[in-house]
Amino acid sequence: MQISGIGIIDIVIIVIYLVFIIWWGLRNGKSANAGSYFLAGRGTPWFIVGLSLFAASISSTTLIGQTGDAYATGIAVFNYNLTGVWVLVFFAVFLLPLYIRSGIFTIPEFLERRFDSRSRYYFSAISIIGNIFLDAAGALYSAALILKLLFPEVELWVFVVIFAVIAASYTIPGGLSAAINTDIIQAAVLLVGSLVMMVICYAKGGGAYFASLMENGDIAARLIRPLSDTSTPWLGLLVGMPVLGIYFWANNQTLVQRVLSAKSVNQGRIGVMLAGFLTLCTLFIFNIPGVMARSFFPGIENPDMIYPTMVIRFMPAGVLGLLLAAMLAALTSTLSAILNSASTLFTMDFYAKADKKADQKKLVRVGKLSALVIIVIAAVWAPNIERFGSLLKYYQEMLSYISPPIVATFLMGVFVKRTNAKGAFAGLLSGLVLAVVLLFVRHRIFGDMHFLFIVPVLLLFSMLVIYLVSAATGKPAPEKLVDTTFSLKDFQKESKELKQLKWWKNYRVLGSGLIVMSLILLFIFR
Repeated sequence: MQISGIGIIDIVIIVIYLVFIIWWGLRNGKSANAGSYFLAGRGTPWFIVGLSLFAASISSTTLIGQTGDAYATGIAVFNYNLTGVWVLVFFAVFLLPLYIRSGIFTIPEFLERRFDSRSRYYFSAISIIGNIFLDAAGALYSAALILKLLFPEVELWVFVVIFAVIAASYTIPGGLSAAINTDIIQAAVLLVGSLVMMVICYAKGGGAYFASLMENGDIAARLIRPLSDTSTPWLGLLVGMPVLGIYFWANNQTLVQRVLSAKSVNQGRIGVMLAGFLTLCTLFIFNIPGVMARSFFPGIENPDMIYPTMVIRFMPAGVLGLLLAAMLAALTSTLSAILNSASTLFTMDFYAKADKKADQKKLVRVGKLSALVIIVIAAVWAPNIERFGSLLKYYQEMLSYISPPIVATFLMGVFVKRTNAKGAFAGLLSGLVLAVVLLFVRHRIFGDMHFLFIVPVLLLFSMLVIYLVSAATGKPAPEKLVDTTFSLKDFQKESKELKQLKWWKNYRVLGSGLIVMSLILLFIFR
């Protein structure tokens, strides 16, 4: 039996895999109280933190979008991940210890600790909207695209509903523990499957094709692009991508929630370093194979379909099912992470504030119900993404307007102690207003300026507003600065303590290694 190139054995493998994931998630879920449901009891070791963080980060924009964009424009799209590694090191050094020491459940809660409830509610609302319409809808759309290729006669919305049910079936009952424990399986399957695909691409002549591109100086094999490049201009790597990276890795509840579940600050930091190393590997398992695919399948109209096309056309029976399972693994893992984080945001940032008498069991029930509502809304919206072009463009361009005011508020709050609540809220609101204005009139003002150059404009504008309003109003209360701001004295004390550790236990040594590795990649593919 063959359905669009897929055999019955592959269908059986996919079904068995998905059933296993649901069973595994339900078996390992925890929902006795808010701490276990939303943060897995804060007892996760470093290697699970790292694998879970990586698996949750391999969203539709990475697995489908980045491979497709590499096919269309070259490997420079990897720069988002490369600068992401720099951000992860920054996050581990400066922000992560403040997050964990303050005992927060959500990242918006940190803004309330540092400023006031207005900033918390604003950021939480923005995060929930982004979770639903960018992340969850994007993951559902990606999964539906894969199955649409296999079963073209079935409507896209049918597959959207199927994957919504699969992710909800174990995430809603089991919470973050279910999501993290399935992430371990997902990450392993994804890495093995992607490595198999990479080897096959090289074996079929893709390696020779890519080597010829490098020898000829083809722009498709270069990470550093001209300033005029319409895809990823080199200046955007310095002024735009790091800001988007801070929002994605350090302010994003979906990802940071994994780190908040760590046993300790050090366990969380080493887990972040592991995620950074795996992120560097995506150049070889996603981006370069995407460019190689040009020699195999020239002229594909929708670049987002290149990875699933390679899987279906290259894989023999059985292995095809494994690779499709790997792709679906990444997408269900991401969707699971999004559901749990969005429900955490709603429950802890809104409901718990409104119903101060709610006990632990009631908070968990509300979390489950809100997750159900969120997945329904995302499923309804997901089919509309077809109207926006590629997944990567849809995601990154929307993020470039949402994230700068939020990143500005976090950076000013952590590193400038004079920043107060009035300044933070003014910066958030004015940055949002400017972002909305630019969304509609950007081309009239800046012409065809790349969206990565809009990012620093919004960032600096928000920072200026925060600084001026804070300077014109009162100083923040001393208690607002405890475990929410960077302390040079604590940093120096930690430096002395780290000297006593073996190098593989010193997160700064590991982070420095990641920075060096990223610079080597920039040099090789310059």
